Amino acid sequence: MKAKELNSLSVSELETKLADLKKDLFMLRMQHATNHLDNPTKISATRRDIARVKTVLREKQN
Repeated sequence: MKAKELNSLSVSELETKLADLKKDLFMLRMQHATNHLDNPTKISATRRDIARVKTVLREKQN
């Protein structure tokens, strides 16, 4: 997910996106703990996406 895509979303859409990404991260961590995760790099990619969404939300609040 690119920052340009996130800038076009509204604050409410960004908040729902953030909630979805947090759920995804939780599920990825659970899969990793039970050795069912095929690609562990998905965890770091999801964490980066969460950071991007939080950054754009902070920019829109100011």
